[in-house]
Amino acid sequence: MTGLHGPDPDRPYPMADHRRVCFIKNFIQSPNIIVGDYSYYDDPVDPEGFERNVLYNYGSDRLIIGKFCAIATGVKFIMGGANHKLDGISTYPFPIFGQGWETEIEQVMNLPSRGDTIVSNDVWIGYESLIMPGVRIGDGAVIAARSVVVKDIPPYTIAGGNPAQPIKQRFNDTEVAQLLEIKWWDWDRAKITRSIHLIMGNNIQALYDAR
Repeated sequence: MTGLHGPDPDRPYPMADHRRVCFIKNFIQSPNIIVGDYSYYDDPVDPEGFERNVLYNYGSDRLIIGKFCAIATGVKFIMGGANHKLDGISTYPFPIFGQGWETEIEQVMNLPSRGDTIVSNDVWIGYESLIMPGVRIGDGAVIAARSVVVKDIPPYTIAGGNPAQPIKQRFNDTEVAQLLEIKWWDWDRAKITRSIHLIMGNNIQALYDAR
């Protein structure tokens, strides 16, 4: 095992025996999507097509995904480009179809934005969940399968449902504060490899002491 320091995050498919899992950052083309090292998408049919799950991505808002996130098959992100005008009588986007309706194009420009959508580090998002614009999912959070996330989820919280609600906090407040201070995902590969047994274990104090 000497000299082995974990997989290369720049390798698109980290598992040699199959290609259902990819490190997402290697397949991103849009400048509005930013993905950290080791975050992966698991899809038995089209893992490299993750970017197609980022819907209505033609505004100024960004999707930012941290490091070491696990994103299951069919997870989708709705971006701010999906917004329609809400302060008029009709929400229909008449001007985009032209033919005389384009005279009111200013009414569908610069619609209110909820800002960037942020998935922090070490987040697990379950099968076919839907993440709405402008939410922030905290470090270490878990989103249950087929959840619809419409508001921020605190760090190290398990959330689920439609709309997603906190189910329980994974650790107590003191432990969560320690984990947010440790930020093990920012360690170098060699240190992470040496500390795998602590990162995967449940002795937070031992991991804190190893920081």
